Amino acid sequence: MQKLTRASLALNGLSRCFVTEKHLSAIKITRRGLVCADHGNDVYDIIISGGGMVGSAMACSLGLDPNLEGKKILLLEAGNKKLMDKVPDTYSTRVSSISPGSATLLSGIGAWEHITKMRFKPYKKMQVWDACSDALITFDKENVEDEMAYIVENDLVVAALTRQLDSLSENVQVKYRSKVVKYTWPMPSQETDYIPWVCVTLANGETLQTKLLIGADGPNSMVRRELGIPTVKWNYDQSAVVAALHLSEPTENNVAWQRFLPTGPIAMLPLSDTHSSLVWSTSHSLAEELLELDEERFVDAINSAFWSNENQSDLIETAGSLFRGALSAIMPSAGSPRQLPPSVAGIGPKSRVMFPLGMGHASEYIRHRVALIGDAAHRVHPLAGQGVNLGFGDVACLTQILSQAAFNGKDLGQ
Repeated sequence: MQKLTRASLALNGLSRCFVTEKHLSAIKITRRGLVCADHGNDVYDIIISGGGMVGSAMACSLGLDPNLEGKKILLLEAGNKKLMDKVPDTYSTRVSSISPGSATLLSGIGAWEHITKMRFKPYKKMQVWDACSDALITFDKENVEDEMAYIVENDLVVAALTRQLDSLSENVQVKYRSKVVKYTWPMPSQETDYIPWVCVTLANGETLQTKLLIGADGPNSMVRRELGIPTVKWNYDQSAVVAALHLSEPTENNVAWQRFLPTGPIAMLPLSDTHSSLVWSTSHSLAEELLELDEERFVDAINSAFWSNENQSDLIETAGSLFRGALSAIMPSAGSPRQLPPSVAGIGPKSRVMFPLGMGHASEYIRHRVALIGDAAHRVHPLAGQGVNLGFGDVACLTQILSQAAFNGKDLGQ
């Protein structure tokens, strides 16, 4: 298969039928399937490696597609099954901003209903402003009744998808606590007359075979690494400090706040009328210092980061005032009224953690009988909160392509 570097072309490539030796491969494909079947029943049409938010959504989406009915689909997850009979009293530190498009996808696969029965917080506006000047921009919907996005804890998204997978047990098999230790790749048909499937070896010694392997195993993807796919990586030399925040007083709390500090952006995302989620991107050294502060000093640092004007420059502010004046003369309605973020009173118990930030992008999203999705294909800075939304976009796109391929009777891995 020709190497394709553009994501859209790469995914579209999955839907093309692979033709060899003047179209004589129709008989060979049948024989190859029988050869693999002789080795046992563990031959799958699709195996998804990685049962996080994106991998679980991929499994649900494929399991619900009518054109893929009857296909053997397996989801492999190295961790335990994430059940949630009751929503925790405390908020998790890891949250995602779910876009309306992603919410539509989750609704279509039956997971959004479970999420809304647990907890989520929509926001209708986003305010982004600078710590060194009065520069400000706001984002909102034309219809104030519409939500821009929804803040949901990652654990709740996975729990909702897990519950939905339980209802799809006839279509999708799930193996939890299944660590992959080795992948064996098939040879292209032009190099040999016999094309085996992808072989997946688990830590317990079990060997599985699949016609298509989907790597959803995160930014340190073993699938991508074992394939030798080159990846463009960038180290931001920053870490993100995250925490669950208690607000000083109840508020409607339907605005997402983000301020650009000299050391990096800080964001406060609504969780409820009384709680928000902190994502503070900064240098490694400052992040470590923030973790060492006691709760009172840490809360003071957060409030100062959002409210203080000590970093403002007179020169920058003068230039900014001139620009805003010129803009107002051209567009009298330009400019947005500044809102003040809610003050923070405390943090959730043991909710303060940090993790390194980086960027990564695989040069190819597909190889012979393999596709990468989610962070395995592309890792982005949390600045815009689009990481998981890109992954859900992969799910929607790949499902459509595989569905069409199955409808046309094509080999899903070619």
